[in-house]
Amino acid sequence: MSTAPFPVNPVLTGIALAYRNARLIADEVSPRVPVGAESFKYFKMRPGDALTVPDTTVGRKSAPNEVEFGMEEVDSSTLDYGLDDVVPNKDVENAERIPGYDPLGNAAMNLTDLILLDREIRVAAMTFGAGNYAAANKVQLAGTDQWSDFDDSDPIDDIVSGLESCIIRPNVAVLGLSVWSKLSRHPKILAGVGQLNTEGGIASRQRVAELFELEEIIVGQGWVNIAKPGQALSRARVWGKHCAFLVRDKLANLQNQRPTFSLTAQWGSRVSGTIPEPKIGLTGSQRVRVGERVRELTIASDLGYFVQDAVA
Repeated sequence: MSTAPFPVNPVLTGIALAYRNARLIADEVSPRVPVGAESFKYFKMRPGDALTVPDTTVGRKSAPNEVEFGMEEVDSSTLDYGLDDVVPNKDVENAERIPGYDPLGNAAMNLTDLILLDREIRVAAMTFGAGNYAAANKVQLAGTDQWSDFDDSDPIDDIVSGLESCIIRPNVAVLGLSVWSKLSRHPKILAGVGQLNTEGGIASRQRVAELFELEEIIVGQGWVNIAKPGQALSRARVWGKHCAFLVRDKLANLQNQRPTFSLTAQWGSRVSGTIPEPKIGLTGSQRVRVGERVRELTIASDLGYFVQDAVA
């Protein structure tokens, strides 16, 4: 019998690894990359270095000027995220009479869902945090400029201007569902994708992506309860009413210096296991734990454009 304080259960770990809430987009927006230890170093892009041209003249007997390309080595470390659920042994015994029901596996899935939702909230806060963008790479819309005003706003002009302002043109868009709902029905967008019915039509993500020469439009649909414990449910969209256009390179990692807006460092894989709780319940209980070690990072603030309050 294992004497480890937290014996990992391979079955529960398999459930935690396989389970994925399809509504969540954090891994698409800030892809996970492995690190070899809790503490690690990564390269952060220095804005402007790639555009600053030194004197390239070389004298007949002189050496060429030496340059250092724009990456700053930064120290960081992953954070531990985890949750527990106590399952009485009585529930496990009763479940033997219910075909296909596994209370320990069910607990692992529910815990994984909450851990991933917490990560979704962190990635949304990072992606839609105005302070994570260069000063020239963000705008806040208000009044008739918001895309929910179908008569006076011009999302095509706003988006094209934003894409052109970045050092490298963004290749993905990240939107909250409320933003996409308005943008996909905006008359100017419908006209832009060649849809004749500009009053009652809906543009597809693929057509809009092609309109702006983007690889993908990623729409966040997740909900979160913002009420305090014990209060009535109060739902809010995790991704709010904002929009961001990002450079996302799926081949980037923390060492190869490929330009990308954000990445997530991950140490090890997600784990799950059980800890005996003999004092809880008449016949004891089992504490199910699920956790992972990650750190979300903004790699290059110049490689994104943020539209705050895109809709009312």
